[in-house]
Amino acid sequence: MSRSTTPFAGHEWLIAWRYLRARRAEGGVSVMTWISLIGITLAVFALIATLAVRAGFRAEFVDTILGANAHVTVYSQGRVTDTGANVSTLGDYAAMAERVAAVPGVTRVAPLVRGQVMANAHGQNAGVQVFGIHEDDLAALPRIADPQTGMGDIGRFTEGIAMGEGVARSLSVGVGDTVRLISPDGARTAFGTSPRISAYEVVYVFSAGRYDIDQTRVYMPFAEAQTYFNRQGVADELEVMVEEPEAVDTIAPAIAEAAGQGTLLWTWRDASGAFLRALDIEDNVMFVIMSVLVLIAAMNIVSGLVMLVKNKGRDIGILRTIGLTEGAILRIFFLCGASTGLIGTVLGVALGVLFTLYVQPIFDAVDWLSGGTAWDASVRGIYELPAVLRARDVVSAVLLSLGLSFLVTLFPARRAARMNPVEALRYE
Repeated sequence: MSRSTTPFAGHEWLIAWRYLRARRAEGGVSVMTWISLIGITLAVFALIATLAVRAGFRAEFVDTILGANAHVTVYSQGRVTDTGANVSTLGDYAAMAERVAAVPGVTRVAPLVRGQVMANAHGQNAGVQVFGIHEDDLAALPRIADPQTGMGDIGRFTEGIAMGEGVARSLSVGVGDTVRLISPDGARTAFGTSPRISAYEVVYVFSAGRYDIDQTRVYMPFAEAQTYFNRQGVADELEVMVEEPEAVDTIAPAIAEAAGQGTLLWTWRDASGAFLRALDIEDNVMFVIMSVLVLIAAMNIVSGLVMLVKNKGRDIGILRTIGLTEGAILRIFFLCGASTGLIGTVLGVALGVLFTLYVQPIFDAVDWLSGGTAWDASVRGIYELPAVLRARDVVSAVLLSLGLSFLVTLFPARRAARMNPVEALRYE
């Protein structure tokens, strides 16, 4: 007569372990167990690696934006003067900057002069965007004034210009070389406007980590930019940095109020919000796709357990005859499937963590094997494949894998528990 035992008692673990390590000749399904184990391991590894790369890509993209660009840009909405001229500059930029800097949460405000010109050196030309900025404000940009990635002396900024390494490479120049900047909006004469051509020494070359910035940006001293672009006494915009860039929308109304009427704001989220939303949607889609792979891998456990239940029909009949309950039989076969899922999940997490920690050497090897064509910075915007291991991603992968493994294991285990011992032993 069947009698109840403590759930997951020692003899249940012992029987489950014997079934898992049984060779095929003994009625075991070790081959299917190995296939299930490898499938779960690879699926969990792929899920963690994918989430880590997606998180790293977003973090690197946001960091390059916030490290070289304004968190909030304040600019004039434009006005028409009595002479009919359209003015879109900030005439009282100094006073406006003081008011905006007094807003709680604002860390720095810098007036800027901007313009697009042609850079020329050694017979080569490149279209660049010039930012006129004060030396102290330039030194406060982390992605620009980074001594580990920059070349030259940023302290000599007032003596020349600073440019991105992409611009320098296009013009074949380095620190100490001279570059000519050609602006079509130059000096006004009786015969019209003549192009303005000025020569500057390259005193600093930076790498912001973003291809589009390094390939187009040049910094010029603010006073020199005012003269060069005919902006005497005015600025084109204010560059505002805040303590919490991710919460910039909450501080934007206060900044707009401090800037006063006739001004508009453009935050970094306005500039890159669509791309970031696309990344978030892609993250969700990738998680669903990789979850399907985990489910497919978990289904191998069902196949293995079904074969195991079929091969162990005689053993099930004997176990039921000597007193094991349906619950005990269910737990034995549940342990068989759950153990496979658990071990596979642990191995998958280990591989995923190792991949995240050594993603750059792995990527360098892949890039070398592919002849250097595995990554195109002009398309992806950044130079390396980043990966960030987040605890929530690992926990999500573990819960998903274990949940699916335990769930699919219940069906064949329940079938084994409901097997009639008389039917199981009839032909033995």
